[in-house]
Order: sequence, then C-alpha cells, then structure tokens
Amino acid sequence: MASWRKSGAALLLAAAAITTPLSSPPAQAQPARAQADAATVLTAMERVGAWQIAHLSDFGYVRTFRDHTEEPRGWIQGAFYVGLAQLAARSPDPRFREALVAKGRAEGWDLGPRTYHADDHVIGRAWLWAAENAGQKEALPVVRARLDRVLAAPPRTTLDFAAGGSPGAACSDRWCWSDALFMAPPLWAEMTRLTGDPKYLAYADAEWQAVSALLYDPASHLYYRDSRFIGQRGPKGEKIFWSRGNGWSYAGLVAMLKSLPKNHPSRPRYEAQFRQMSDRVIQLQGSEGYWPVSLEGGPGATPETSGTGFFTYGLAFGLNSGLLDASYRPAVERGWAALARAVRPDGRLGWVQQVGEAPDHVLPDDTQLFGVGAFLLAGSEVYDLKRRL
Repeated sequence: MASWRKSGAALLLAAAAITTPLSSPPAQAQPARAQADAATVLTAMERVGAWQIAHLSDFGYVRTFRDHTEEPRGWIQGAFYVGLAQLAARSPDPRFREALVAKGRAEGWDLGPRTYHADDHVIGRAWLWAAENAGQKEALPVVRARLDRVLAAPPRTTLDFAAGGSPGAACSDRWCWSDALFMAPPLWAEMTRLTGDPKYLAYADAEWQAVSALLYDPASHLYYRDSRFIGQRGPKGEKIFWSRGNGWSYAGLVAMLKSLPKNHPSRPRYEAQFRQMSDRVIQLQGSEGYWPVSLEGGPGATPETSGTGFFTYGLAFGLNSGLLDASYRPAVERGWAALARAVRPDGRLGWVQQVGEAPDHVLPDDTQLFGVGAFLLAGSEVYDLKRRL
C-alpha cells in the first residue's frame, strides 16, 4: 500500500483549512458569508461536472477497466449521472440538465441489459429525476417496466458470494455486495414515492434487510464488501472494511431515507443504522480530511476521494435532515476541503481508486466517473448546508 503523497492540485477556496477566528463576525455578516461559501461549493461542482461532461467520448484517461467505463447504461456512468442530477438541480447553468436529458433520450430511458443485476439499475435513478424534474415523463414507465419484470419472477438465489466469485456470480441476481445498496434499492424506493405503489419499496426494504443481516457487522457498524470478506483480516490483523464499499452503502442509506415516508414502519431502523454508521465513520476520517481506502487500516493508509465523497455526502445530509447534530459539522468541513484539494485547476478530480472490490493502490491523477458522481453528491448536500446557515 503506497503512502499518501499530497497532490499538487491547486487549492480551491472551498478547501480552506478550518481555523478558529479570533472573533466572531457581526451577526448580520454571517448570512452573506454563508451565501459566499455556498457559491464557492457550487462553482467547484460546476467545474468538476463540466470537465467530466467534456470527457465522455474518450476514456483514455481512465487507468483500468476502460471497457466497463464505456458501457452507456452501466454502473460507472450511472453513478456519475446520479450525481449530475443533483448538480443540475442546483446550478442555473442549463448544460448539466441538458446533458442528462440528452443521455436519457439517447438510451431510450432504458436500464442496463441485465434484468436483475443492481449495477444495471443505478442509471434509472437519474432517469426518474429527469421524469420528475426535467419534464421527461416518458422515462418513468420504461423504468417501471423493468422493476415489474423483476417482481414477476423475483430471484431466490443465496446471498453468499461464491469463493473466487465475481460480479457475475450467481448471487448477483440479488444485492449480495455492499455496492449494490447504492445501485438498486434507492431506485425502487423512488418508484414507490413517484407512483404511490408500495410494492417497489416493500421489495427494496426486504432485500436491504436481508443483505444487511449478512454483511453489516453489528460490532463495527460497517459493511463487508461481500461474504468473502467476513472473517478475513488485513496485514495488521484488522477487519477488512473497504472505504468505497461502505461509501456506496452509506450513500444508499441516505437515498433510502430521502424516499421513505416519515411514517413508514421501517424508517426507525434505517435512521438507527444511519446514526450508527455516522458515529463510526467520523472516527475513521484521516487528519487530512480523507477517509483511507481501508477504513481500519490505521494511520498511513492511502486516502481516496470516492469513499470520501460518499461519506461527506452522508454526514452533510445528516446535518441537513436533523438526524445528526452540529458536532458532526467539522468532519463535513474537513471532508469537503479534502475533496476540493483533489480537484485540478481544469476541473479533473484525482485520487479516485479505480474499479475494484477491496482496498487498493491509488495515484494522484486517478479519476473515474463514479468518483465524480460521489463528489457531486457531496457538494449538493454541503451546498445546501451552507445555504441554510
């Protein structure tokens, strides 16, 4: 595992180090400062989003798995468009909304080719956003038809990941790996919110609880990436909890809470899990603001921006929703500062672990679309947080 080396990327204003002022500004100055901070966050989001939109036709800058990156309705691009939707919802610049709508129309608002695989569901989250917020009503029935197909013949496979398995393993017809909790359940919950039909949320809720019973460690309050990692130990004897794998599940938990009705009988369980994970997550943040690729790897573990983006997103959501109190605010500020430092002057995001399933080496210039998606999600909640102060 390489030790972290500080990136030479220019510091964005949003990444200014947290300091204690000698005196508080006048009360009337505080709203103006909050607006200025929010504007800086939005500017950073727009720069990163614009860079990625300009680099969607040639993925030569992606170090590994370029073929997967090229899949137009796969999870890599899907995670980016989920984040882009949140930028489009906040930016007055129409190009972000236009890019998302153009993508959806080009793909016929369809999901990926595999009926059951969660990775092929995630882009539907962006399509439902377009249906509700960009006048693309035709998207909803296309997505709904896929979910109905799953419900007509729900998978009954085990959730155990076969030894030496891969995302093509039999269990992947269900949500048997932590990443899947971001990819699929929020789409199902949103479908219930938009249509009023409870069957979609009921399916997502049951499957979430099933996979959590297997992969969520009740002592550590973190997810194993899949069943192969249960009982494994790292070089220091620590349990192996992958940063992005937990980031996926934590961000998926946020999305579920955004869609769940306030009076839903399962909501207290999701809120309790969110608070548990939040308490653990803030303990594992590095001094530079990043979360390491291996969450329990200890000091010196390589930092990484996709996991950091998801954790910052979730913590900021907790503050905005009232599920977390102000004591979590410093972790959000450090996380956003770290993310902003990883952005090059041209808007390219660095320090993104490449496609994988476990902690791995990260280089300063490593980037990927799902990392940008995580950055935009984090920015959306940090922006909202700063605007309401």
